Amino acid sequence: MKTENHFRREFLKKTLAMGGGFAAFASFSLPASASTPPKNEDLMSIGPRKGYSPAIGSLVSMMFYMRHTIINTVKNLSVEELDYLMDDKANSIGALVLHLGATDKFYQINTFEGREEFTPEEDKIWGAAMRLGDEGRSQIKGKSADYYLKMIADVREETLKKLKEKDDNWLMEVDKAWSQPGNEVNTYWKWFHVMEHESNHGGQMRIIRDRAAIALAG
Repeated sequence: MKTENHFRREFLKKTLAMGGGFAAFASFSLPASASTPPKNEDLMSIGPRKGYSPAIGSLVSMMFYMRHTIINTVKNLSVEELDYLMDDKANSIGALVLHLGATDKFYQINTFEGREEFTPEEDKIWGAAMRLGDEGRSQIKGKSADYYLKMIADVREETLKKLKEKDDNWLMEVDKAWSQPGNEVNTYWKWFHVMEHESNHGGQMRIIRDRAAIALAG
């Protein structure tokens, strides 16, 4: 009789196998610290990381894992699959990947610099990806998986570098401008929200990927 532990092990094996597992990282040419943790740190072990304060290191360990799932969802897709729209109001996988980079960039400027808006130069790069909709559908297309993943890897590389300069007190700081009585918003929540975005949109990407495979095969 199969035990609960057996099913848990099988689930983890399937999770790692999705899109090629750990081996996929070794052959994928992204900045190392943006795509996978150092060799002596396990991807599926959540906790402090060398070079970061304890709570920030735990956050970083979760960021590595979430990014792993996005890379493995996207890395083998064709331009047609990345551009596929389920209907005239949908977002493509390519647009959703860039949306993750735009979200990362926004919380960079917000938490590290105290800004609420992109500069005109930043908006040229990330504006359409942040806003999506018709703007995203018209502007974000025709690019390869390598292009999209390189874009978000470069942003994440900068995020990881800046997080090394901060401590846990900074992470727990409450943003009074974003908070309401009884509902305080701290920096930790903001970076949790970045990962929440990756989880939510990663699920969307996998649905679109499966629908695209059917539609394009026909």
